[in-house]
Amino acid sequence: MKIASINVNGIRGAVERGFLDWLGEQDADVVCVQNLKAKSFELEDDILYPEGYEGYFLDAEQDGFAGVGLYCRQIPKAIMYGLGFEQCDNEGRFLQADYDKFSVASFLMPEDPHAKQRFIAQYSEYLNKLRRKRREYIICGTWNIAHKTIDLANWSDYQSTPGFRPEERAFMDQVFGPMGFIDTFREIDRDAGQYTYWPKLDQEVQRHRQDGWRLDYQIVGPNLQRNIKDAWIDTEARFSEFAPLIVEYDLEI
Repeated sequence: MKIASINVNGIRGAVERGFLDWLGEQDADVVCVQNLKAKSFELEDDILYPEGYEGYFLDAEQDGFAGVGLYCRQIPKAIMYGLGFEQCDNEGRFLQADYDKFSVASFLMPEDPHAKQRFIAQYSEYLNKLRRKRREYIICGTWNIAHKTIDLANWSDYQSTPGFRPEERAFMDQVFGPMGFIDTFREIDRDAGQYTYWPKLDQEVQRHRQDGWRLDYQIVGPNLQRNIKDAWIDTEARFSEFAPLIVEYDLEI
């Protein structure tokens, strides 16, 4: 099974820059998209239902803000919209597809540090509850936190910058420590200089120089650790400031 995740930072702009062509070339089973910045009922059919996929979306109440989606080759048994708390659900930050033995979610963490801390407090409760469930989960998307120093170029210059603050990194320590989740990409690639986001200013120069941040993750529980077969970042994609994160699993839908 192949899962791709991409922060499009505006779905219409991403489509103009070739997102649908890229999607058709991936042969992915599920593609998780974040930061749609559009109401799904206003989108054209070729965006809602690309050839070979069913599209599912959770819109933010605010126009031009956040929103997440899932493109699925096989129709899920169920779709879960949101997590049951206002900040997540009203802002369109979590959408989950349930299959027989596991679930795949598209997730978008707030960027603003104050909003992020409020979100983390409730999101941590959700993640802790997952440890007691028998179902397996694959949570994909933009966490807007670079976890380790190898996940951020020139990291010493950004220690007080949102996305690399000590309290944010401490949360990721909990996720990949006591909570027991696995950073699938780091199971495959331990090298520094592997990024999924480049600031908008001088984006092409920065990608060439690799002056970026790794803000996007696919996480799984410990029972799926042995099923992680490959993982890579498609740095050639140019839909937004973000690059797709792609992971292959030894799983069948």
